[in-house]
Amino acid sequence: MNKKTNDALRQMYVTNLMEILSGMGEDPVRVSGSEIAIPVVDGDGEDNYVVFKVQVPTGSRDGDPYDPYALAQEYSMKQEEKAEKAKADAEKKAKKIARDQRAREERAAAKAARAAQN
Repeated sequence: MNKKTNDALRQMYVTNLMEILSGMGEDPVRVSGSEIAIPVVDGDGEDNYVVFKVQVPTGSRDGDPYDPYALAQEYSMKQEEKAEKAKADAEKKAKKIARDQRAREERAAAKAARAAQN
């Protein structure tokens, strides 16, 4: 694909996206040739924006074509790894909390025993 074709494709999808967002009751604002922003209210009731960027990837410099399926699979694997790590971290934290609680209880019992001897 050449640059002119990519620009036309991007322009078509930016226009389509603006029409879709308008049809959904949003107020899309075109902020650049390939970006659209819509004003939103976040979970805290504050004004914010969501930005959509339309791009036509050309692949890597070494000639490898853009492969969204491989990227999606890689993203999925990374998310699974993050979830597993978070689960392991939560288990370690729970064990540490239990160990610390036992240590506090043992120190309190030892202190009470010393107080009872006096």
